[in-house]
Amino acid sequence: MQTQPLAGKTAFITGGSGAIGSATARVLAADGAAVLIMSRRAEALAEVKAAIERDIPGARIDYHAGDATKVEDVRAGLEKAHALQGRLDIIVPLVGGGPFKPFLMLDVETVRETLDFCITSAFIAMRYGAPLMTEGGSIVCISSNVGKMPFRYLSAYHAGKSGLEGLVRAAAEELGSAGIRVNAVRPGLTRTEAAGMMFTEKSFLDRYTEQTPLGKCGGEPEDIARAVRFLAGPDSSWITGQSFAVDGGHELRRNPDMTDLVTQMFGQEAMDAVYKGQSPA
Repeated sequence: MQTQPLAGKTAFITGGSGAIGSATARVLAADGAAVLIMSRRAEALAEVKAAIERDIPGARIDYHAGDATKVEDVRAGLEKAHALQGRLDIIVPLVGGGPFKPFLMLDVETVRETLDFCITSAFIAMRYGAPLMTEGGSIVCISSNVGKMPFRYLSAYHAGKSGLEGLVRAAAEELGSAGIRVNAVRPGLTRTEAAGMMFTEKSFLDRYTEQTPLGKCGGEPEDIARAVRFLAGPDSSWITGQSFAVDGGHELRRNPDMTDLVTQMFGQEAMDAVYKGQSPA
């Protein structure tokens, strides 16, 4: 009988009720890890737990409802994860997001909130989780190819994910002496709740497909989860401080221009003001 590569390990995942979070919990549990998933939605977490336990006999999974940007919530979740087996080996900070909006329509609070989602949430999980990883381990952050490829109308999100990748490199440098590896997966367009509209808009999908060498309009949550599993497991033991694109080759090309769709969202008058360097009324 083949030994499960993550048997005896414990994982903590924020954003665990979402498409990528639940897919990641599933593959880690299938490889033998005990998994604690966290998000703000207790009911959704309970549904993910039940589905994994139904599909993977013997899976050990629990959940904790809390806000990934609040220290007290994350610390409580980390401690609950550690208590599953008296250890913590894998942390996957998965929370992130940002508005699809022209730069001159952004406000300070929106940018601060985006940076909190993308950077602060990961920092909190890493900062308070690392001391519990007494036998070393792996931290796998979820970035975005937008962090490397500026996408018009996603400037706050670009800043957030670029900053996250800087945090990954800095943390990898400092935590390496404790046997903790820190890496990131950089998804492209992926079929999630947040991207739902994009997968129903044919003109949007066509433009993405023509910029993707593998010829698909986007990836599935399982594509990202399998990359996380690799970075969390023993096969990546000599990798740290890296961010890997999982995007069908999209980074080899460019992001599509979505000006016409953004104009539909905000109106021609507002966009005319933006292109004159003015803040819309």
